[in-house]
Amino acid sequence: MKEKIHPKYIPAKIVCACGNSFVSASVKAELRVEACAKCHPFFTGKQHLLDVQGRVDRFNKRYAKKAEQPAPAETAPAG
Repeated sequence: MKEKIHPKYIPAKIVCACGNSFVSASVKAELRVEACAKCHPFFTGKQHLLDVQGRVDRFNKRYAKKAEQPAPAETAPAG
């Protein structure tokens, strides 16, 4: 690796919008973030997961009805 091209990592204080703070390493001394592990819905268990199976069933029901209907018969041209 080349020398003197990489930034110097220093201890950084990371502050979340919820008030939680912790120390990590970064090229900046202080970072402010919007969500952390204490307030993010995925980590707190408050995340609403979509019912994927129900959406697939609803899609299949909607388009199965259209497939079951007979197509209108074409009339032969007179002549």
